[in-house]
Amino acid sequence: MQNKTECSAFVIPIRDCLDILSGKWKLPILGALMEGKKRFKELERSIPNITPRMLSKELRELEINQLVKRTVYDTVPVTVEYEMAPYGHSLKKVLMEMKEWGAQHRKRIMTTDTRIETEELEVVKVK
Repeated sequence: MQNKTECSAFVIPIRDCLDILSGKWKLPILGALMEGKKRFKELERSIPNITPRMLSKELRELEINQLVKRTVYDTVPVTVEYEMAPYGHSLKKVLMEMKEWGAQHRKRIMTTDTRIETEELEVVKVK
């Protein structure tokens, strides 16, 4: 069993990570930006059900944490692009692993749910 120091050394960095990436939208935003630069509206369209206000708030927080870079171009009207900051690219491996795990989990649960529903129907039929 791990002692308290070893446990804290494991838990504290995970807690820090969750504090920065927590919420419903930050990971999908980062995932969308992994594909490349996007303007605000492009980003909004690529993330179903996110409101402009929430997208703006989350982008600001991601920018503060140096994960997203915001570039403003002096055009008429002003053009603003968002992209993964160099530090944000350090999450690429984590995001890809989460995507893979999520796909496997969805497949497992969907298969399990279908099997359970089928077994429940068979039990009902036998009675």
